Amino acid sequence: MRRLSFRCLTQKSTQNFRRWTNAGTYELGSLDVQKGLADIPGPRDFPYIGSLLHYRRGPMQKFTVEKYQDAVISRYKKYGSIVKETMLGVTSVRIFDPDDVRTIFQNEDKQPFVDPLLETNKLYRDQRNLSQGIGNTNGEEWYTLRGAVQQMMMRPQAVTVYLPFVEDIVDDFIKRIRKIRNKNNEIDYFNYEASKWNLESSAMTCFERRLGSLDDEPGPQVRRLIESNDAVFKLSAYLKFCIPFYKYVSTTTWKKLVREEDCFFGGGQVLVDETIADIDRLRMEGKLAGDRYHFMMHLLSKRELTYKDISIIALSLFGDGLSSTAPTLVFTMYLLAKNPEAQEKAYREVCDVLKDGGPITPAHIGKLVYLKACVKESHRLFPINIEVKRILKKDLNLQGFSLPAGTVIEMQPFVHYKSRDYFVDPETFLPERWLRDGTSRNIHPFLLTPFGHGPRMCIGRRFAEQELFVVLSKMLKNFKLEYNHGELDMRYQVLMVPDRNTTFTFRDR
Repeated sequence: MRRLSFRCLTQKSTQNFRRWTNAGTYELGSLDVQKGLADIPGPRDFPYIGSLLHYRRGPMQKFTVEKYQDAVISRYKKYGSIVKETMLGVTSVRIFDPDDVRTIFQNEDKQPFVDPLLETNKLYRDQRNLSQGIGNTNGEEWYTLRGAVQQMMMRPQAVTVYLPFVEDIVDDFIKRIRKIRNKNNEIDYFNYEASKWNLESSAMTCFERRLGSLDDEPGPQVRRLIESNDAVFKLSAYLKFCIPFYKYVSTTTWKKLVREEDCFFGGGQVLVDETIADIDRLRMEGKLAGDRYHFMMHLLSKRELTYKDISIIALSLFGDGLSSTAPTLVFTMYLLAKNPEAQEKAYREVCDVLKDGGPITPAHIGKLVYLKACVKESHRLFPINIEVKRILKKDLNLQGFSLPAGTVIEMQPFVHYKSRDYFVDPETFLPERWLRDGTSRNIHPFLLTPFGHGPRMCIGRRFAEQELFVVLSKMLKNFKLEYNHGELDMRYQVLMVPDRNTTFTFRDR
């Protein structure tokens, strides 16, 4: 008889067994047997290291870190919609079914617990005595930080105050595209140009200052900030699949990562310090206008935030778009270039909405329905984040398995993004599927949530969407996009990025 798990509180499975009757014969009865964490299917593993060797070079390697998404899809196909995998002493439960994703979200309280996106970043901030910020904290500490910025960062109407800044940067970006095209109207390594646009836009939002990222010869600071951010994610992805000696001794890779973190946070901290110093100076001189330094002034007004908290919150918004908004722009442009009919439809909508020729307003953005559907379809075909993590705060039953509090959950419904079970013509770029008169009402509401859901939804969402809608609308109004350099794919470095440098053709409209 198998040992029962008394942590299981809800559903049970039944196993047959034989018992003695008073007549001295057997009769078939039943025994309720709880299914727990140990019963969830998954790859065989070794003590502590788990399935690590599946991702490392050697005779047991099955996957590469850069194509981690293929490993996740493989686990789903082999083991089903709930999978257990142990890695470096941590056993995680992967959830693929959107119904289970809904269950996870609906059982959360006001303070969901998460695993840090970058465990290396949490360790780095500990070592440098920095604030952990919103993404690396849980409980009351997270709730306090989140409450201090929620009204400013999460309400759609609140981010519209930054719209003029966003449009000014996009206008300069359009001018730069016209200027740097070659004789064939192409721009090589457009990924880097997209990063420079995003960095310049974020600097204006956070610090209301220009970095010169779009100048003919931007300063070395711009390139180093972009390169450092990229290196941090690459090195963090590598260390995720290594035995973590770096937590106890400074390995060569850890030293490299610390140098890159120091470069980004050091350069960013200078911007924070100079902005706050300028605010103090203007206040002392009685010249601080009410429409200056919106973002930083809001942070400074919150007494619950320390100087360290203010710095990390500002630097997080400043840098996060380099790994999310910029790649999303590249992926969406690629899909529009590869689907000229959809691009033409988006172009006609943009021309109709922006026909007055004036500044872009929130009302304009609200009418860009098809363009927004294009971005959402891009999130489906090229998801930036392929997993959302939670740590259960209470016992929960999923698919008949009782998961104890403290279990790490990885929600990965992206395995269905190209499935005919969930989407019509799943391989086709079809923005119409997200329109009210399309098939959107038949799409599971918890299948595609690119910014997460609930209290721990990405705090930069409104800023990212506003930037994307403005830059895409102006780009389509000015250029016809083409891409003639093979098929673009994704590379894993904690978040997903283009797997190559991109070359776009920009033909004048």
